[in-house]
Amino acid sequence: MSDQKAPRDPVEVLGQAYEKLFETVAEEWKKVEEKTEPVLHELILKAKEKLLAAEEITEEQGERLAEYLERDLQDMGRHLAEEGRELKDWLGFETALLEDYFADLLLSVADKTEVEWLKLKLQSTERPTYHTGEVAMPGTFECVKCGERIHLHKAGHIPPCPKCHHTEFKRLSYD
Repeated sequence: MSDQKAPRDPVEVLGQAYEKLFETVAEEWKKVEEKTEPVLHELILKAKEKLLAAEEITEEQGERLAEYLERDLQDMGRHLAEEGRELKDWLGFETALLEDYFADLLLSVADKTEVEWLKLKLQSTERPTYHTGEVAMPGTFECVKCGERIHLHKAGHIPPCPKCHHTEFKRLSYD
């Protein structure tokens, strides 16, 4: 009998790495006094380097995950601004779909950072297009071709549209 471990699913590995990246950034964000966008960007880069040093992901995967996290945080700010809601309101009763630690980390990032969140909210009026294969935070996405909706219940890869197999989506919610 062999002691070899079963190979890990690469899709699951990247979803877990994304969550570790976010968790590291959120933990460090709580410790910094100057909560600005450049500091947030720097924390994302440092968290990526930490994952790379642990040999959990490749350099290319690290670059993509860091880009995805920045995109998600900026898009979340825009989404909340459009709906006139704050992060704490958004988390309200919808935390059932998020892992507890993920929700706790989001709440910890929210405190005393309203000015910086406002900057993130207003950076761009155009919502990003999400593509199949990208890693994203949990939420609901709508196919830009047929309108079919898909739901991510935890951070992970965006699949092709189950109805038309198109690969571009707009985020509808962070639930």
